[in-house]
Amino acid sequence: MLKDTSTLAPKALDKSQTKLATAELLVKISKLQNVLYAQGKYSLLIILQGMDASGKDGAIKNVFSGINPLGTKLKAFKTPTEEEAKHDFLWRIHANAPEKGMIQLFNRSHYEDVLVPKVHKWVSEDVIEERYQHINNFEKLLQSNGTQILKFYLHISPEEQQIRLKERTENPEKFWKHSAKDKQEAAFWDEYKDAYENIFKKCNEMAKWIIVPADQNWYKDFVIATAVVECLEKLKLEYPPLQA
Repeated sequence: MLKDTSTLAPKALDKSQTKLATAELLVKISKLQNVLYAQGKYSLLIILQGMDASGKDGAIKNVFSGINPLGTKLKAFKTPTEEEAKHDFLWRIHANAPEKGMIQLFNRSHYEDVLVPKVHKWVSEDVIEERYQHINNFEKLLQSNGTQILKFYLHISPEEQQIRLKERTENPEKFWKHSAKDKQEAAFWDEYKDAYENIFKKCNEMAKWIIVPADQNWYKDFVIATAVVECLEKLKLEYPPLQA
């Protein structure tokens, strides 16, 4: 089953209280990350997926900008380069898997290779099914090496997406985010929804998907921060002893 995040925030979803709770969580993340980095025994891979304008960039900025840059890496996966396209679809992903002690953020991920090709029918269903299994095996491999995996799907409504896409054409500070392709892809909303549902069903074995309501950024940040703290607190994190 997918992780239910509907009851995480304070009762009545009080915005100010939730923001205060998020600020406390960010302090915890910073402290836990210091121990994670110093110990060098575990690593954390955070995968952010979602429709265009669902708030992946904002989540990275709001939840993770306060942690130690030495122990954090970010990779945004775009259209494969010519070199990447010559390899298997996980080649570029595995090259960015986190080493021990690190938090690795993926803005989009290997799931794009069972999402976009499926929606646009660039490959056969047999190929997609095979990729699901490769992804499950890949995530199992990472976990066997001490990597914890958190997979977030930022769930934005089509109405809110249209508002945000329009803002990118009207707000000069967001012109750089505008792409005509985003509006074209939004026309495939139902197809993407079905493709994601299939991903949740086929690739929920090794690491459970966390569905994050993303229409309101303050709540989105709270859900993500909560999950990160819970994950790190479950590990046996401790500073290494003094070396003689």
